[in-house]
Amino acid sequence: MRLFVAYLVCLSILVEHVTCYRYCNETPPPDVASQQLPEFRLRHPNPIGVLTKVTGEPLDIRDTVTLNTEIFDNRNHFRLSSHLDRERIPERVVHSKGGGAFGYFEVTHDVSRYTKADVFNGIGKRTPVMARFSTNRQKLGGNDVTRDVRAIALKMYTREGILDFITFHIPIFFYRDPINFSLNGRAFRRNPRTGLFDSMMRWDFMTLRPEVLFSNLFIMQDLGIPDGYRKTDYFPLHVYEIYNKHGERFFVKFNFRTEIGLFNLTNSQAMVIGAEDPDYFNRDLYNSIAAKNYPSWRLEMDILTKEQITQVDFDPFDMTRLWRRGTYRTVTIGRLVMNRRVDNHFKDTEQGAFSPDNLVPGIVGPHDVVFRSRRLFYPDTQNYRLGVNHANIPVNSPLYVKTYSRDGVPPVLDNMRDAPNYQPNSFNGPMPFVDEARPKDLPFVIHSNAIDLQPIAEFYNEILEDDAHRQRVADNVAESLEPVSPALEKRALRLLSLADVDLGRRVRNALKVLRKVSSEERREQYTQCFANAGRHHNHRH
Repeated sequence: MRLFVAYLVCLSILVEHVTCYRYCNETPPPDVASQQLPEFRLRHPNPIGVLTKVTGEPLDIRDTVTLNTEIFDNRNHFRLSSHLDRERIPERVVHSKGGGAFGYFEVTHDVSRYTKADVFNGIGKRTPVMARFSTNRQKLGGNDVTRDVRAIALKMYTREGILDFITFHIPIFFYRDPINFSLNGRAFRRNPRTGLFDSMMRWDFMTLRPEVLFSNLFIMQDLGIPDGYRKTDYFPLHVYEIYNKHGERFFVKFNFRTEIGLFNLTNSQAMVIGAEDPDYFNRDLYNSIAAKNYPSWRLEMDILTKEQITQVDFDPFDMTRLWRRGTYRTVTIGRLVMNRRVDNHFKDTEQGAFSPDNLVPGIVGPHDVVFRSRRLFYPDTQNYRLGVNHANIPVNSPLYVKTYSRDGVPPVLDNMRDAPNYQPNSFNGPMPFVDEARPKDLPFVIHSNAIDLQPIAEFYNEILEDDAHRQRVADNVAESLEPVSPALEKRALRLLSLADVDLGRRVRNALKVLRKVSSEERREQYTQCFANAGRHHNHRH
C-alpha cells in the first residue's frame, strides 16, 4: 500500500511538472475542441432545416426506422448504408494523421530584386492560405506525441495559380535517391508479421543506406518532439530556382520560422502527455486559433547566386545535408498566420491535395532528382486517393482556371462548358502566355552517390552546441539500438564512430548503462513475481 501511495505522489508531481511546462509560456487556453457541439447549438438555437435525402427530397420521420417495415423498400436505409460502405477515401501512405487550418500570407519586405512571383511582391499584400499539419509515421488514430517528423503542407491561393510548399520540421530530408522513398517508408513503418514498429528493421536499413542516418539522428535531438505544431520551424527542403523580372536567377532555400518560439518536450513529458491525450497536437492547434492565439511564422529565404552555387565546396542540392554557415545570405519575405479553423475536417483537411510541383511564375522550382520524382508521384497519389479531378475540389481549386482537361470522375465544375476541347485551335479557346523573364537555359544537377558522413559530424559538433545535448542524442540512439541483434549493433556503432568518434563512444557507453539498468529491473521484477506467487500459494493453502 505504501508503494502504491508513493507511486501516486510521484505521478502527481510528474504530471504537475508537465502541465506547467506545457503552458508556462502562455495562459492555459480552454479546451474549445471538446465544446464544439454545444457551441454549434448556441449558434443555432433551432434545427438548421428539414432533413432530406441526398436528392433533396424531404425525409418523412417514418422513413427513419426500419423495424416492422418492408426493409428493402426503405430507400433511406439503403442510401445511408451504401454510403457508409464507401465514405472512406484511401488513407495517406505517410502523414496519415493531421489537422488543418486556414489563414493568410502577408508580404512584409521587398524581395522584387530576387523574384517576380506576384505572391511575394507588394508590401502588405495578403494571400489566402490553407495548411495541413501532420506527423510522418503515425497512421489515423495514432499518437501525436512521438519522436517523429512533423510537417506542414501549405497551399497558397495566389493570383497566378496554386503555390504549394511541402515542409518538414527538420531542415534535411531522409534520402537523396528517390528510389528509396518506398523502401525507406517500409523500413520505418510496421513489421509485416508482428504489426509493430521494429528497431531491427530501422537500423538494418540505416546502416545499409547511411544517407538515411542523418535525418534520423536529427529526430533524436531535442527538436524531435516539439511542443505542438505551433512551436517549431518548417522547411520546404529543396533548393528552388527563382527569377526576377529581368530574368536574373537565384537559388534559395525557404524557411518558415516560428514567431511563438521553439518549445520541445522531453521523453518523460511526451510519455505522460501522450498517455493523457494522443491528439495533443491537433487539440492545441484547434484551441489556440479559437483563443485568437494565432500560430504564425516568418518566411525567410537563404540565397545563393548563380555564380556562388558553382563555387561552394559541397553539393548545395543534396537534401540530406545543410548549407554551411557563412556561404549564403538570408532575407525576410513575410509572415504566415493561421487564423481560422476548418469548418469540416474531411472537407477541408483530408480532401486537401498537395504537390511540390504546384508553382507560379517567378519560381521555376528545384532541379534535384528527388524533386523530379516527386513532381510525378505526388499528383499520381492524389489521382488515386481523390480522383483525376481532385483539383476541382473546392479546397484545392485555384482562384482562376481555364484548362483543356475534361470529363472524368466528378467534380467537374462547369467542365469548360462549350469551349473547344482541344489545343491548339482556331476558335478562341484559352491560349498560353509567354513569360519573357523566365530563364531560357536549364541547369542540370549531377549528384554523387558516395557515402558522406561529414554532415553528421557537422551536426554533432556544430548544431548540438553543448555536451548535455550530445548526451541526450546518444541516450535516445542507444534506446533505439537496445533491442537489435549484436551483429547489427556492431555495424551501427561502427558507422556512428566513423561519423564522429565521440558519438560512437557515447552511444556505446549509454547502451552499457541502459542494459545494466534493464538487467537490474528485470531481476527485481522476477523477484517480485516469485514473491507474489509464494503469497498466492500460501493463501490457497
